Amino acid sequence: MHLLFPLVLSALLFAVGVYGVLARRNVVLVLMSVELMLNAVNLDLVAFDVWLRDALHAGQSLALFVITIAAAEVGLGLAIVLQVFRQRATVAVDALDELAEPDTLVQGGAPAEPVAVPASAASPVPAGAATGPATGSAESGAPRGSGAERGDAPAGGPAGSP
Repeated sequence: MHLLFPLVLSALLFAVGVYGVLARRNVVLVLMSVELMLNAVNLDLVAFDVWLRDALHAGQSLALFVITIAAAEVGLGLAIVLQVFRQRATVAVDALDELAEPDTLVQGGAPAEPVAVPASAASPVPAGAATGPATGSAESGAPRGSGAERGDAPAGGPAGSP
């Protein structure tokens, strides 16, 4: 068997894979391009194994290892892509240039403090629980959603004044 045909095909597959990694903006297409590059390597391994007439078939064994690693890479890569899509609502590579959380703002090159979640939103009080007059319970007459629920000052004056 001539070695030229599988090597040319492998080089073309690898070139298409490199082009896909460098030119594509979608993370899923980038993963597919990496798979093309791995398959080009597999084709080289098997072609050289056949050409050298290796009795141990080391090229084919290595190709099986590459296929196993590629399958694990696809599983992990797609899991990461799904999580990024849930957090950022995009899979474009250009939009994912920062590792910061999506709710933090970057000002002047330094990451800002994370946006604080109010205590009432983080741990809501059950509907039937009595909360006391300082936090705006049903007995105090404060409307729900007002600042009195979070312990802010009422509209009439500072907190704790009559």
